[in-house]
Amino acid sequence: MDMKSKMHTGDLYLPGDAEIMKEQLDCLEKLYEFNATRPHEQTKRQQMLKEMFAEIGEDCYIEPPLHANWGGRHVHFGKGVYGNFNLTLVDDTHIYVGDHTMFGPNVTVATAGHPILPELREKGYQCNAPVHIGCNCWLGAGVIVLPGVTVGNNVVIGAGSIVTKDLPDNVVAVGNPCRILRRVNERDKAYYFKDRKIDPEELP
Repeated sequence: MDMKSKMHTGDLYLPGDAEIMKEQLDCLEKLYEFNATRPHEQTKRQQMLKEMFAEIGEDCYIEPPLHANWGGRHVHFGKGVYGNFNLTLVDDTHIYVGDHTMFGPNVTVATAGHPILPELREKGYQCNAPVHIGCNCWLGAGVIVLPGVTVGNNVVIGAGSIVTKDLPDNVVAVGNPCRILRRVNERDKAYYFKDRKIDPEELP
């Protein structure tokens, strides 16, 4: 199996392989162009994202600068996904994000890891594990999602959390390491922030 194939199997591989580097640099050229677009060039940005990403649904918005190891080549976004400033997608293998999920500023989603054994790191070996994030999630500012993690649907992850393990549907999770704080509950149907009540007209 060649090095490029090992990117998506979880096997150790050398990311500095010549074939990998050439393709990766081509992707990064497109990312550079995306980050250089002007605020009024919204149509151009949307078209570029369709070319850069593996999949991207309608009505997605990513605020530059976007950082991605492969410029989004291995990123799969549903529809209505929002990414605030400095979204970092370490997309050495696949990242899947469901519809209407929101990323706060400075969120990192990482798929790449390196061996604990120093002799292997010295040789430059890496391994990757895909990340799955469900629909209608909100990842607060500065959240970090580590390789191989699956986040369920309707999950809220508090700012600054480091997600090391899978999270089920319909939970609020916080901390380092991130842990479940509570379920999404009946009170959330009445209050949107602390004691601020939801106007019934705002509900679907």
